[in-house]
Amino acid sequence: MSADPPFAGRVAVVTGASRGIGLAIAQRLARDGASVCLTARHADALAEVVAGFPAGTAIGVAGGADDPAHRAEALGRARAEFGGLDILVNNAGINPVYGPLRDLDLDAARKILEVNVVGTLAWTQEALRHGLGAGERPGAVVNLSSVSGLTPAPGIGWYGISKAAVAHLTATLAVELAPRVRVNAVAPAVVKTRFARALYEGREDQVAATYPLGRLGLPDDVAGTVAFLCGDESSWMTGQTLTLDGGLLAAGGTA
Repeated sequence: MSADPPFAGRVAVVTGASRGIGLAIAQRLARDGASVCLTARHADALAEVVAGFPAGTAIGVAGGADDPAHRAEALGRARAEFGGLDILVNNAGINPVYGPLRDLDLDAARKILEVNVVGTLAWTQEALRHGLGAGERPGAVVNLSSVSGLTPAPGIGWYGISKAAVAHLTATLAVELAPRVRVNAVAPAVVKTRFARALYEGREDQVAATYPLGRLGLPDDVAGTVAFLCGDESSWMTGQTLTLDGGLLAAGGTA
């Protein structure tokens, strides 16, 4: 017997999707039958990855995640070209600083909150305006938090604070938007991406040895969990932040 893919007929928007975790999520959703709109800042990189998707399954819309016009364009195009909006994955995030909070540039601090926290709320608000949860099928939002939002993480403290806010935002939105939209989050530890390479580059074996499962995360590890949270098998879950850390926190480690 054959069955339709789990996301057949569904439309997803994934932010920050030209590489790393965001791209892996978009690829997983498309492989499982969804039509996907990928967003990212750089048009050339975005066009290159979209070209690798099966014809007619993906579009790319370039722009800054903190730009209201870009948010409206991306969500509007997803709905216009694919006929609806069912899933939003808020993956876009930044961390341009490293070091103790006492030395943190406050303009950089404001920018991190603008993209990571306010941006997550803004994308969700715009998705609701474009019909997320208004059709026959309930909608799903998945936000990217971090284990650095669950425990202090040396050098990336403000990033962790922003991701702690994302986890609380997730729970609050889940209560407010139920029952038509479910809102959950994932909180990964170190995943092998260009974004996180300063946390492991040149010492991967040493870092991986602190994880009970003996390795760092891969983008596909996150993508699989996000797909679960977007799908019907998690239909009685909302307001949750799932930790993906290879056992790191259970062993008393930090991000």
